[in-house]
Formats: sequence, structure tokens, C-alpha cells
Amino acid sequence: MARAEDSATILNLIRALAEFENLLDAVRATEADIRRDGFGPDRRFECLLAEVDGEAVGFALFFPSYSTFEGRAGLYLEDLYVAESARGLGVGRAIMAHLARLAGERGYPRLDLSVLHWNPARAFYERLAFRQSADWLPYRLEGEALRALAQEGND
Repeated sequence: MARAEDSATILNLIRALAEFENLLDAVRATEADIRRDGFGPDRRFECLLAEVDGEAVGFALFFPSYSTFEGRAGLYLEDLYVAESARGLGVGRAIMAHLARLAGERGYPRLDLSVLHWNPARAFYERLAFRQSADWLPYRLEGEALRALAQEGND
């Protein structure tokens, strides 16, 4: 598991993931954010770091979710990234196996994630027996639209 002193490394890996996804300009997180939310008194996430020859080459950032139908928590994988130089070495599979063990140890019946439709990692997830949930479509409310909705009824 990552530690507070790994915050800069985690942020660098987040940026590497964002660059891969052509979303580098969307990264707003700071090292202080990572330290506060991953290692502070009110933790929002956990993180695994993967190393090869002492160099951080991958990470998984995850947190609990909750299924009202299952009546149990699950694990939600927000981000998984393995540096190109380490792909094909089993790093991603080792990370996913570790997450599966954590889910089992915690009594979580499932592990969920989202992946961009164009990402070749979809084949990796499918080899691990993940299945796309085609019935569920992601939605997001943010920015000015979120602020506008929050103001309703406060006027």
C-alpha cells in the first residue's frame, strides 16, 4: 500500500495516466490533495504502487462503493495505470489480483471500474473476466451546472 511520502509519485503516475488518455490539461490534483485525501484523518481513497527494480511503474487508486441491492460495500477502481515500459510484465495483473484479494478479505462481493471506450486496456479487463455493463450509462454533473442546481431552492 502507498504511504503519505508517496504522494508525489502518485501524482506523477496520475499525470502519466492523464497524458495517455489525452486529458493532462484536466488534472487539477496537487500533491497536497493526494496527501490529504489518501493519508489524512478523513481518507477518501487507498492506493497501491507497483515497482520494478525499485522504480514506481504503476498504481491503482480505489475506494469503497456501496450496492443497495447487495446490501454490501464493494471496491471501485478509479484509476489503474502501468507505464508502457512495464506493460507485458504482469504488473497490471498482479495489481488486479491484489485488489481482488482485498475485496475478498473485506467481504466485498464485487470490484467495479470504468474504462474509456477506445482504451486497449478493455481487452486486459475482459481477459480477467470483467464484463461491460452495457445497460448502465455514466452521467456526470459538474462545474457551473452543478453550482446552478445547488442554488435551486436557496434563492
